[in-house]
Amino acid sequence: MGVWESAGLAFAGVFALMMAGMPIAFAMLLIGLGGIWVSVSAQTAMGMIGQLPVNATMSYELSVVPMFILMGVLVTHARMSRDLYRLCHGFVGHRRGGLAAATILACGGFSALSGSSIATAATMAKVAVPEMRSYGYDRGFAASAVAAGGTLGILIPPSVILVLYGIATGTDIGALFIAGVVPGILAIALYLAAIHVMTYIDPKLAPAAPRVGWRERLGRLRHVGPILGLFVLIIGGLYQGVFTPTEAGGVGATGALAFALWRRSLSLQSFRDSLVETVITTASLFLVLIGALVFSNFMNLIGLPRALSELIQALGLSPMAVILIILLVYLVLGMFMESLSMILLTIPIFFPIVTELGFDPVWFGIFAVMVTELSLITPPVGLNLFVIKSVIGDVPVGAIYRGILPFVVADLLRILLIIAFPALVLFLPATAG
Repeated sequence: MGVWESAGLAFAGVFALMMAGMPIAFAMLLIGLGGIWVSVSAQTAMGMIGQLPVNATMSYELSVVPMFILMGVLVTHARMSRDLYRLCHGFVGHRRGGLAAATILACGGFSALSGSSIATAATMAKVAVPEMRSYGYDRGFAASAVAAGGTLGILIPPSVILVLYGIATGTDIGALFIAGVVPGILAIALYLAAIHVMTYIDPKLAPAAPRVGWRERLGRLRHVGPILGLFVLIIGGLYQGVFTPTEAGGVGATGALAFALWRRSLSLQSFRDSLVETVITTASLFLVLIGALVFSNFMNLIGLPRALSELIQALGLSPMAVILIILLVYLVLGMFMESLSMILLTIPIFFPIVTELGFDPVWFGIFAVMVTELSLITPPVGLNLFVIKSVIGDVPVGAIYRGILPFVVADLLRILLIIAFPALVLFLPATAG
């Protein structure tokens, strides 16, 4: 059987098992092991499943994952999402569309601490959507603002997906974190611009809320100031070379624990629950990583990356054409898969091709995450849209589809900007300590 037939059957098998209800980690693991068993030998397959999980999870760099997950869980238990939203509400809520803008800003702050798009969308939906609707916001527009803001969770550092991308490709994780800062800020700015344009066209979408006085604003800022300072400490320490990403994870988890104790929001039981949740989430991520590594090893054994590279050369495709094809592939995959699975499944295939074409590994990592972000909110099957629908319940899917379109346009513009101007991604890492 040829390369293309083997690869086609493998991907079809993974998707078939997923549609049957099998978690993607086990689907990739089963198809990868089966493919190696058939194409090489049973001994090779059994040797891989015996060694690879240990070798993969014993990586020192992976210790950053549970630290950042624990930081996000502790911050969530400290009810940080509501205070972040109240802070942003106080500063911009009195403007037309201000509560939607506050939602985007609060999502940006919370995602920097949680590192998860789905967690950010689900958490902020419970906080922000009822508030916006109480002031007369269009329900589809309110839900869409949370869905779009939630995508920031996998880009704004510290991001677990960037950690796993760095480990899978050998790319510097600190450089990836720093490279995500400017695109993250650009995403927030473009989302705010989209809100401004939509409320200018139709002011009834998002009326202004009452103005909050400066004394109240400063009081709200004092509540969240320490945790915002922790974020600045983590990114600043990475930029200056004061500590490594793994050390930054330890600093973040310790700071979040101190913040939760200072807020008196952490009991012995909630601390135990935080540790258990961290262990379960970390184990789930490691299972996906192991499954993806086995599957990618099978793809390498049958020679798929090399075959794709030869096909690109034979067709005479330009590097930009290849990047646009990858963009389309991610948009299609986003209809079926969540962000982490998409990255881990495709990076071993795409990464050798794009680096051979001369693209910077750090730039491609940010590009891949941004395209994955877009797939999370692209109708008809954007995962964040269905997360919001499940949390809110009474918002029609059609209303969410209509409301999300301006944010999709903003994301497309952002992707085109970093393609046209790679320095938007690479400038900060180039100057970092």
